[in-house]
Amino acid sequence: MKRAGMSLLEILIVLSILAVLIAIVAPRILGSQKKADIKSTKLQIANIEEALKLYAADNRTFPTTEEGLKGLISKPDDEKRARSWDGPYFDGEDVPVDPWGNEFRYEYPPTKNQRDFPDLWSLGPDGMENTDDDIGNFSTSKDGESETKTKSND
Repeated sequence: MKRAGMSLLEILIVLSILAVLIAIVAPRILGSQKKADIKSTKLQIANIEEALKLYAADNRTFPTTEEGLKGLISKPDDEKRARSWDGPYFDGEDVPVDPWGNEFRYEYPPTKNQRDFPDLWSLGPDGMENTDDDIGNFSTSKDGESETKTKSND
């Protein structure tokens, strides 16, 4: 006797095996994605810091909090400062966003850094301010070395 297909029991067994495999593999894949997003955010912060350094070299100061990171892509309204502006300091027409689609936060003069450098941070995966997963460039070292700090568990 020749069988032409799979029985309902065989299909249920295959689906059960697939469900177990997905339950084992999915958390690892999702955990890897979170780590990749955090590393990507840290790299973006480092790239924005480099753009800020170029801006400061041309203008002898950083954009104000009010100007924000948009100051890196559009010429200042102040005629005197506009003369020394040599941007845009990013490729593209928009300020980059973090992997979760949120704008980076920017503050100058800084309130979180111990050095004279703008505060720059991402709200992290939850998109909420002042939570444990925020990722920023806040330096805690006395020598002023830049260290991208994160409260996230890598």
